[in-house]
Parts: sequence; C-alpha cells; structure tokens
Amino acid sequence: MTSADGLFVSAPAKVNLCLHVAERRADGYHNLESLVAFAVHGDEITLEHARELSLSAVGPFGAMLPPDNDNLVLKAARLLADKVDRPPSVRITLRKNLPVASGLGGGSADAAAVLRGLASLWRLEIDRETLMGIAALLGADVPVCLDCIAAWTEGRGERITSLSPLPEMPLILVNPAVPVSTAEVFSALDARSGLRFVRPRAPFCDPHALVAFLHSTTNDLEAPARKIAPSIGDALEDIRDMPEILIARMSGSGATCFGIFETDESARSATALLRERHQEWWIVNTAIVPERIGAPTALQ
Repeated sequence: MTSADGLFVSAPAKVNLCLHVAERRADGYHNLESLVAFAVHGDEITLEHARELSLSAVGPFGAMLPPDNDNLVLKAARLLADKVDRPPSVRITLRKNLPVASGLGGGSADAAAVLRGLASLWRLEIDRETLMGIAALLGADVPVCLDCIAAWTEGRGERITSLSPLPEMPLILVNPAVPVSTAEVFSALDARSGLRFVRPRAPFCDPHALVAFLHSTTNDLEAPARKIAPSIGDALEDIRDMPEILIARMSGSGATCFGIFETDESARSATALLRERHQEWWIVNTAIVPERIGAPTALQ
C-alpha cells in the first residue's frame, strides 16, 4: 500500500454494450444480464489526507451533482471508514467529466474509485471480498466498477463474471444533452427480451467477433428511453449514418449512446462531424480499453 500524501484515481465510464431485462423480482428489482466494458474517458478523483471528510466537485458537470447527503462518493468514504473503525478524514476532489444520469455509471464508478483509492491512501489491509461487500451496499453497479475490466453481469448486476480482455476498439460517446431517469425508463418498459443466457464463453479475438456477438443482443431499455427522450433516437440515427460504423446502441438506461468504429480515424472524423452538427451535445472520442485501468497513483 502507498504512503503518499495524496492519490489520483480514474473512474472510467461504464458502457453497457448490451442489456437484457427480465421480469421484476419480489424485491422490486429486475433480473438483468449485460456485457459491461470500460472506456478510457471518465471522471477523475484526487484523495488527500485531511482532518475531516469533504468533497469538492469541479469540471464540466460538477455543478450537477446531487446534494452531499445523496452523493455516493461521500457514502463510499463513510462506509469504508466505519468498516475499518477510523474517521473518514479525507479531502475528495471530483472532476466530473461525465454527464449526470447519462447511462455511463458515473456515480457508481466514482464510488468504486473512492473505495479503491482510500484502501491505498489509508494503507488498509482489506481483502477484495470485503471491499466488494461495501461496494454492493452502495448500489448494484458499484461492484463491477471496482475492477474496471470487461464482465458479464447478472441478477441486479451483483453477479459478475470477469471476461477475457476485449479487443481495444475506437469508440465515441454521444449524449444529446438530456438527463434520463432510470426509474422512469423502467416504468415505461413494455417489451422484455428476458434472460437469453448468451454469456460469451470464448475470448473475442478481434473487434469483428465482438460486434458479431453484439448484433445477437439488444438493449431492452432503448425503446422506452427513446419515448421519454426522442433525441436519443436522433443521436443513434446520426451515429449510424457515419462511415465505417460497426454498431451503435444506447448504454444502460440512457441517454448516452455509443458507436464502435472500424478505425481510429473514422471515429475521430465522426466525432468532428457530429460536434459540428450538434454543438449542444456532449460528444467524446475515446476507446474501449482491453485491460484493467483505474489503479491509484501518487499525486505529483
């Protein structure tokens, strides 16, 4: 564990490459299955020793974060501190690069990054199972964000099967500047594909193999999200019109959509063209990363 005075931790965007929904369970949640990947782009967190717990939110979307009492980052720090019986004395600075309520697991990724970072900053002797248990208390998406590696998730999202690394692929993320409520999207859900048991069992040796698999899947939440926010459909149509697009789909419950491209150049060109057409949209040129990312590093 590190003895640094401060740490930098990245919180990569979580992208649901597919998402199948079954019937609602007795506990109110739906059984899901999803292929989850992580992008290079994401939020950024610094952790510094302090006398008390504090959070400063900066960056393009920092002002849109929920009040302190509802913030998963602070909840994560408090839960971990309670678990190891120490005060939650840390100064947290969150650079919010991802839109809020955008289907990219931003809040979950931020909370997971704080758990990873504080375990290192506080030099805790804490095993992965305990850390995963704390993550599960924070939300269904937080455990998969702890490792930041490709995974097949089931149940509420708490059953996680790590996969062989995905091929590195050019990716663009497009949000048509609309926040979408996950609860509203699920309430508007009419058609469910159910659990297809299509969990990939072999590594994807190249991008085309992954895309071929994705074409056998869907995102069941895309249709209801498009009803709530028709601009999601506009974003998808624009992405699908781009040269060398391999697949375009909505991530999670929206409103962010993604496009996987044949080459880095085609992804960059699509990003530039879409930004020219839609200056009010959030559009990022990034990539699906094949390996684990998000390890804490000492502040310089």
